[in-house]
Amino acid sequence: MPRADRLYDILQILRDGKTHTADSIATRTGVSLRTLYRDMERLAASGVPLKGTRGAGYQIADVVTLPPLTLTPAEVEALNLGLAIAAEVADPDLKAAAARLADKIDAALPQSALREADAWKFAASPFADAARGFGHLPALRAAIKARQKLRLTYTARDGAVTSRTVRPLHMEYFGRIWTLTAWCELRAAFRVFRLDLIASAEALPELFPDEPGKTLADYAP
Repeated sequence: MPRADRLYDILQILRDGKTHTADSIATRTGVSLRTLYRDMERLAASGVPLKGTRGAGYQIADVVTLPPLTLTPAEVEALNLGLAIAAEVADPDLKAAAARLADKIDAALPQSALREADAWKFAASPFADAARGFGHLPALRAAIKARQKLRLTYTARDGAVTSRTVRPLHMEYFGRIWTLTAWCELRAAFRVFRLDLIASAEALPELFPDEPGKTLADYAP
């Protein structure tokens, strides 16, 4: 399994807020403890707010409100957009500064505020193609608001490329990765797509109504 996919799986395990032992995480991801410890170090270095030790287990740490500054959702969005742009420039000093600032914001800003603002940040992401994922955000957000179907070209973990029509329902930022929750018409089921693995996202001239079993309220991760 590619490392980026394994890191994503680890984040999905930890997102319940509970403490998970290194042994259990290693077993579920199919790696040795030594590899698991390196993965946890990589996630921590990228800014994921981990709490725990090798012996005691790991969980996603609570974050605190940033005092004394109060930000509106639009201001948070603008801040993270700037970080995303700075993280993609050629200047190594500016990229490093963006990464340090992103780490500070991750450690101080409530995760709920990031979700509510639909923040735009990919700075210092350990995942596949942060710049490509960042580029899809405006189209995905617009489609969610307009309740407009999308045609996605998506690269699966095994490398297979598929084209599918989806009903975009919700975007979420978790542990330095963006995901799109959608109803996939190809699979006739809910699917969660990593934005960094979306090659293209085309808005279709078709709106979708609420249908029982296909709404965000029906989705159970």
